[in-house]
Amino acid sequence: MGATPATLVIACGALAREIVALRTLNNWPHMAVQCLPADLHNRPEKIPALVRDKIRAARGNFTSIFVAYADCGTGGLLDAVLAEEGVERIPGAHCYEFFAGTQAFEQLAEQEIGTFYLTDFLLKHFDRLILRGLGIDKHPELLPLYFGNYTKLTYLAQVSTPENVAAGEAAAKRLGLTFEHHVTGYGGLADSLKRASEITGSSDSFSNKVSSIISWQN
Repeated sequence: MGATPATLVIACGALAREIVALRTLNNWPHMAVQCLPADLHNRPEKIPALVRDKIRAARGNFTSIFVAYADCGTGGLLDAVLAEEGVERIPGAHCYEFFAGTQAFEQLAEQEIGTFYLTDFLLKHFDRLILRGLGIDKHPELLPLYFGNYTKLTYLAQVSTPENVAAGEAAAKRLGLTFEHHVTGYGGLADSLKRASEITGSSDSFSNKVSSIISWQN
C-alpha cells in the first residue's frame, strides 16, 4: 500500500498558486491540497457546506486537515462548521487581512473605509470575477450601484511586478477609483501553512515519494 499524505489543506481556489509556491519553497511533500472554486468569492453563503463536504470526504485519508479560508463573508457560518468538525482555519476575516497582516490591514481600513482590495489572483481574473461576474460588462449602469461608495482600489501584491502594478492601475481607472499598491508577500498564509505542516511534517508515517495532490471541485 502507498503512503498517505499526512496533511490535507482545503483551500479557496484563489489561493492555489500561493499555496503551491509555499509548498515547494518549504519542501512539504506530505501536504495535499484540494481547492474549491474561486468564484465562491461572489457566493460566500455556499462555502461552509462545501467545506464540510470536503472535510467529511477526507476523513480517514489524512492525519490532519486544515482549511485555507478566512471567514470570507460567511458571517461566522464557516467557523460553526469547523467547530463541529474539529478543524482549524486561517485566522482573519478575509484574505486581504491575512495577506497584509491584521494590524497593517486595520491601518489601511482606518485610512479609507471605502477601499476595494485586489490580490494577485483577483487582479489576474479582474474581468472574469469582477466585471463579468457582477454583470458590469453588459450593464455598465450597475457600476455605481456596486462601487458608488468606494473611493480607492488597493492592490495587495503577493508577487509585485511592473505589469501587475500597471494592471492594478487600469482596474482602478475602470472602476473610477484612485489607486494604491502595497507589497504583502504571502503574509499570514505562510505562517498558517507552516503551523499546519508541523503537525505531521516530522512524522515517519508518510513517504517523500508522495507527489503533490492538487484537485479542484467544479
